[in-house]
Amino acid sequence: METKTAQLLDGKALGLKIHEQLSTKIAQLKSQVGRTPGLAVLMVGDNPASAAYVRNKERACSKVGITSFNRHFPGDTSFNELQKVIHNLNSDERVDGILVQLPLPAHLDAVALLHQIAPEKDVDGLHPLNLGKLLRGEPGLRSCTPAGVMRLLQEYSIPLEGKQAVVLGRSILVGKPMSMMLLAANATVTMAHSRTQNLQDITKNADILVSAVGIPQLITAQMVKEGAVVVDVGINRITDENGKSRLIGDVRFDEVATVADYLTPVPGGIGPMTVAMLLENTVSSYQLTVNS
Repeated sequence: METKTAQLLDGKALGLKIHEQLSTKIAQLKSQVGRTPGLAVLMVGDNPASAAYVRNKERACSKVGITSFNRHFPGDTSFNELQKVIHNLNSDERVDGILVQLPLPAHLDAVALLHQIAPEKDVDGLHPLNLGKLLRGEPGLRSCTPAGVMRLLQEYSIPLEGKQAVVLGRSILVGKPMSMMLLAANATVTMAHSRTQNLQDITKNADILVSAVGIPQLITAQMVKEGAVVVDVGINRITDENGKSRLIGDVRFDEVATVADYLTPVPGGIGPMTVAMLLENTVSSYQLTVNS
């Protein structure tokens, strides 16, 4: 009997398609606005993973025609200094989006810093006002990773209405907004996390399983329902016995691919979608300047 293999949800290909659409949109709007859109990414300290993400975002910006106003600060930068920079960017008319690259060094209060960003420039969708709009089902800037998951499911015409969705992880970055978005699409949502008991019983019922816990290869084939859609948001860097490092997700890919109908790869699944949604949020804020 032939071994079944899941269809890949290709975030990389969809990300490139979104980049092209944004590039066209920016070219059309530029003459009306009189400038290109601007995105400021603030990075503090020397986290290598963060530095790689920021480079990635810079490359994507230049591809679609967004100007980068990125700032890199030493690890010991004070809260007040960063607050001042954010306030200046809030009033800078060339900047449509502001993002603070997380995680921050331990001495900085990330939540208090995110509160300083003007809600209309909060392209990460993490300001309480934008999270509140998500909760109420009102239009607003949406958290990039869960918005990327939703767009990818939409691209492959995966039905969500009435389906059982399980979200693993309850962070404000992914788990909570992800659950809200699935709920808004009329799925029945269960949230699971590190204190959940009998995890396998819960995941085994999921038509849509989204894992965002950052535990390498946590999800085995035994935990997945036959024919499920499995979305792997985990990005974990591991080093093999030869000292080579590579990225893996929360899902045991080869194993789960024999059970699931659809599956996202890591890398090349949700990562590129997160960046695409960040650019889309920036262009949405930019577009408001035309309409204001």
